[in-house]
Amino acid sequence: MADTFDIGLGNSDFKTRKIADSDFVSFWNKQAKNLSWFSSWSQTLDWQIPYAKWFVGGTINACHNTLDVHQSTKSDKTAIFWEGENGDSRVITYGDLFIEVQKFSNVLKSLDVKKGDRVTIYLPMVPELPIAMLACARIGAIHTVVFSGFSAASIKDRIVDSKSKIVITADGGYRKGKIVKLKEIIDEAIKDIDFVKHVVVLERTKNKISLTSKDKLWNNLMNDASDSCVAEKLDSTHPLYILYTSGTTGKPKGVLHGTGGYLTHLYSTFKWAFDIKDSDVFFCTADIGWVTGHSYVVYAPLLHGATQVMYEGAPDYPDASRIWDVLQKYKVSIFYTTPTALRMFMKFGDDIPNSFDLSSLRLLGTVGEPINPEVWKWYFTIIGKQKCPIIDTWWQTETGGLMISSLPGLETLPLKPGSGTLPIPGVDIGIVDENGLDVPPNTKGYLVIKNPWPGMLLTLWGDDKKYENVYWSKYKKYYYSGDYAKKDDDDYIWLLGRSDDVLKVAGHRIGTAELESCIVSHNDVVESAVCGIPDEIKGEVIIAFVILKNGITSSDKLEKEISNKIRHDIGAIATPAQIYFVSKLPKTRSGKIMRRLLKAIANNETIGDTSTLEDSTAVTEVKSVFDEIQKVIKEKST
Repeated sequence: MADTFDIGLGNSDFKTRKIADSDFVSFWNKQAKNLSWFSSWSQTLDWQIPYAKWFVGGTINACHNTLDVHQSTKSDKTAIFWEGENGDSRVITYGDLFIEVQKFSNVLKSLDVKKGDRVTIYLPMVPELPIAMLACARIGAIHTVVFSGFSAASIKDRIVDSKSKIVITADGGYRKGKIVKLKEIIDEAIKDIDFVKHVVVLERTKNKISLTSKDKLWNNLMNDASDSCVAEKLDSTHPLYILYTSGTTGKPKGVLHGTGGYLTHLYSTFKWAFDIKDSDVFFCTADIGWVTGHSYVVYAPLLHGATQVMYEGAPDYPDASRIWDVLQKYKVSIFYTTPTALRMFMKFGDDIPNSFDLSSLRLLGTVGEPINPEVWKWYFTIIGKQKCPIIDTWWQTETGGLMISSLPGLETLPLKPGSGTLPIPGVDIGIVDENGLDVPPNTKGYLVIKNPWPGMLLTLWGDDKKYENVYWSKYKKYYYSGDYAKKDDDDYIWLLGRSDDVLKVAGHRIGTAELESCIVSHNDVVESAVCGIPDEIKGEVIIAFVILKNGITSSDKLEKEISNKIRHDIGAIATPAQIYFVSKLPKTRSGKIMRRLLKAIANNETIGDTSTLEDSTAVTEVKSVFDEIQKVIKEKST
């Protein structure tokens, strides 16, 4: 039986869930009325599997709902406390943001950007990033934000696929004390692309750049721009943005999100999950280059007129105390981050966070991957001081917003470390077998979504066939998430990792998330990653890469302890053939472990593109440790 924690914020509106589950279309119809519409809709949902159109006939504008609606009541309220990695800081009110967005909307118009045109944005985490996004939304252009860690080749793929006529970038951005030269990367990416007409360049770091005839400086354009621009009245189904997400094979998929349904989903889930109040200071650590940054840094907080912290750079720079200093400085009340970041903070010990005043916190959240129960308990005890509920959220780029989460702003439920709890109201999530039949409680299956929801993707940009094949071919009537999960006896959902992150050992399927969580539950371990390598007898054997807590030294004894723990907690079939102790793992700058690199190293294959790596030395170290141990194993065998 999992540990349970009865802690909440005093809300018990279970009626909402019952109403939503009995008639989800009427339920979402009511939720949409929380937004400001230019004209109402004639049909709540047009569902032609697998295409959903929400609030058909209604007209709306995302920028209008995030800025215009607040001007009479919150123009002087802080929208963004921004802090740069180099110590720069800015305070931006809703009034300031309104003026800047209208001016940049006019800049885009002056560059001949029209409704439906695509605009690629490649900026660091600075306020001009949401300003550019909202300006696109205001005039009906479709923004496609590219994470500022991507290489020129990756950016080129996205620009070519979206046919963006404008690129917005900066001279550079700060990351771990260094300047990432964004403008140079863009120059390389677009050198052979003739349809990019203009590049708007923000001066962030003042490093030397070369300007071409296509380049325009942000400040020069803004100086000449009018601060008045009326928001376009757009169809509810008008595309708001394209966000590219990697699949298991092939080029990135351009996930296309609409406007009315997406905003309805975000407005509702932000209120339910984060219990947002006018006095709160919200801090989501996600980069806007990923969907969490789109949904819960840019759109959802601004829909509610919330105050938030926006931070540029690494959370552990110049040292491991930086993130806690930010929380203390801005008196953050709601903190939303990743399990990967938490495992890193755990590694540095309890003394650092304990030396800061974190008493302003009242709610904690995690996103991006399943959280290990041990990490959950550390977060709850050390950061939340056992008084803050933790929302463990599951959703995807494709879903647009939260799909599974505890909802302190709506209802009080016991929390179970490691479980996402229940689906949000109005969403029917099932755990099914290969034939699409619901599996019994405590049985692993595929996570599917059985009905349409407002935040769902419209399609994949320019590729309806791929949209149908990727998400709707395995089960014709259900959205296939590609994730494994199980429900317990209380219907709580436990995420078990990607179905393509599955090891098959002697015919047995073992999820990487299950195995990694088991390893991390060892007292001396802070993080782990597992992968499989071919084996003549078993088909595949497991190898594990393990990071130990500071002050703990690797040893044969420790390796045996971890192996025994796996045998005890999961079963002998899951015992790794080899455990490698390393000081770091190859991760993207968004904090995801690049398991394909571990697998490539273990199989002596070409490593491939590493442009999104946070720290390239991690690959070198892992390879060195792997080669050294293989050498020892070979010597012993001979």
